[in-house]
Amino acid sequence: MQGATAPEDLSPRMEFQAQTPEASLDDTAALKKTPLHALHLSLGARMVPFAGYDMPVQYPAGVMKEHIQTRTSAGVFDVSHMGQVIIKAKSGKYEDVALALESLVPVDIVGLAEGRQRYGFFTDENGGILDDLMITHLDDHLFVVVNAVCKDADVAHLQKHLAATCDITVLDRALIALQGPRAVEVLAELWADVAAMKFMDVRHCRLHDVSCLVSRSGYSGEDGFEISIPADKAEDVTKRLLEHPDVEPIGLGARDSLRLEAGLCLYGNDIDTTTTPVEAALEWGMQKARKTGGARAGGFPGAERILSELEKGATRRRVGLKPEGKAPVRGHSKLFADSEGKTEIGEVTSGGFGPSVEHPVAMGYVTIAKAPVGTEVYAEVRGKFLPVTVSALPFITPTYKR
Repeated sequence: MQGATAPEDLSPRMEFQAQTPEASLDDTAALKKTPLHALHLSLGARMVPFAGYDMPVQYPAGVMKEHIQTRTSAGVFDVSHMGQVIIKAKSGKYEDVALALESLVPVDIVGLAEGRQRYGFFTDENGGILDDLMITHLDDHLFVVVNAVCKDADVAHLQKHLAATCDITVLDRALIALQGPRAVEVLAELWADVAAMKFMDVRHCRLHDVSCLVSRSGYSGEDGFEISIPADKAEDVTKRLLEHPDVEPIGLGARDSLRLEAGLCLYGNDIDTTTTPVEAALEWGMQKARKTGGARAGGFPGAERILSELEKGATRRRVGLKPEGKAPVRGHSKLFADSEGKTEIGEVTSGGFGPSVEHPVAMGYVTIAKAPVGTEVYAEVRGKFLPVTVSALPFITPTYKR
């Protein structure tokens, strides 16, 4: 962090452990392994259970240096634990598969251009979020990436509701993310055309003579790419990227602190079935066509509540939170309107130290009256009530190539 060091207590700590029921397993052999597992071990990674997988939380450089490496140069993340799914209408028509998926998400899929990707979320009948996902229009079908912790439930959800009209295929492929300001130069050495891609573009290409699917996207707040690779070729491609002097391997610890600084939600922490898209400040993920008055308004689970909240507002809101001082405020800390802890107004959902901004950062939900930027609230930490200021998200300026 620009040459500075942080006390041990301020180092980023994984908030994602809350969604890892397998973390209590003593037998790590029961955990699944990604196609890059052997590579992680050879690089000296510290492995932890996450979403049923044995995953690298950090490498010898440590979380702080990995975080700064991604912000200033480039880093490679293994995200192969996430689910990759192809959805194709039995009719073979794109419009049919788009309309089918629109019955499960409040997102405009029909209007999604070929070769473009869009953020979305599955909702339930109460308007809660079952999972958030990335949706890509490829030729006559959809390519969908879902969260690791939800992927079995997501596939079952798709099968239950769409199997009559669509074929749902779970892919056995690796997925890596190359993130950071040097990412485009690094990847361009393997495929020059990558430089012409814009944020959320998706293209088929050959990297190191391997057929890959590349999207200009990621979850760090930096410019970068996610690359879907045949499982048996994943190590070769990843090693080729790591040979570049500007690239280092990055673990889940830095991935968590990067996404928190970028104000990006982690499913199971910041969003779940108890939060609606409006409460979660994710209205931007819903296009005009699906809102009241749009060409295909409603028609998704929980539409009545979600559309009502879009018009009238929700009673609470996800906000950025900046604690005073240097002590991080962690997830599940209660938030209060007063320094005596008499009036509870919300809860922190994610929190830690932001290595790039050099101060603690957090996100959480507060009542709508306390949501304006600049409002002072109080977080309960070890029996004390510490002042926290509601802040604009993100905490850093994203560098996506628009």
